Amino acid sequence: MTYREVESLKAIEVTLKEAGFTVSQRCCSRPSCFDFAARKNENLVLIKVESDVDSFSHNDSIELNTISKCMSAASLLIAEKTREKPLEDDTVYSRYNVSAITSKTFENIVIQMVNPLIQAGPGGYYVEIDCDAVKRRRQELGLSVGKMAEMIGISRRTLYGYERGMAKASVAAAYNLIWTLGIPIAKPVNVFEESRSQRKCIFEKAKHVIARHRFIQTLLKKLAHCRITTVKRAPFDFVINVPEEKMRIIGGVANNRERELDIRVDEILSVSKVVKAHPILVTEKQEFSNKNIPCITSEKFSKIKDPDDLISNA
Repeated sequence: MTYREVESLKAIEVTLKEAGFTVSQRCCSRPSCFDFAARKNENLVLIKVESDVDSFSHNDSIELNTISKCMSAASLLIAEKTREKPLEDDTVYSRYNVSAITSKTFENIVIQMVNPLIQAGPGGYYVEIDCDAVKRRRQELGLSVGKMAEMIGISRRTLYGYERGMAKASVAAAYNLIWTLGIPIAKPVNVFEESRSQRKCIFEKAKHVIARHRFIQTLLKKLAHCRITTVKRAPFDFVINVPEEKMRIIGGVANNRERELDIRVDEILSVSKVVKAHPILVTEKQEFSNKNIPCITSEKFSKIKDPDDLISNA
């Protein structure tokens, strides 16, 4: 990691804390698809900081969206450029279905509480229209769809699309709408909302997962009725969600040869506190006694029948 990237991470952490967010320890004990978990009231977000948007891989985006879905969180990428071209402030980009913004835009959102209006897409820049406001104002002004479309310089079909929420407007068309109607008609972008791609994400069921660890394989078999997701690029190795009991567990599997286990355990504890989950560490033979994390060994594993057992036996 370069000096500039380290400084960017520190700056984002300072901004989050200044805005009143609870921020987890930075996840760096092993490669991770996110750097921080942060929460303020009901807003929970997993944040990845990169200098270049293109450094964020497709695999990381899949994992980040999956974990975000498990945590009922938003996912956010903060970067400053793409292919040596600076990103625009107050604009929301997308990298593999993860929202991407500049650090300045992020500061405006969390400190100034001003959400961006413009979104960047393959065809350029566009704005999401408040369809109800457009239709209501057009009717107040006594304008027909045809007349208003002519005044703005768009087709009737396009205006119908705006009024029905079926089309997004170019920035130029949005300005023409604002000038013609005399009211704000652009919907601010809330980057803390779960994206549609996350809502469609399906939890990995036990029978569909090939786990890396023997403990997780056993866990998946025992708790096949729960929503379990295995994780590769995060401090933890699995997430268990039990919607009926409103319970969430994040767990790590200890490797006796792992040099950064102390740091990783600290990160699991820190993230679990922010996302309001039960942390657990699975060990092979002995307790991990020098950290304040519940542990479960292979000897206790045979007793596990449900998530409550997993917590009580740890």
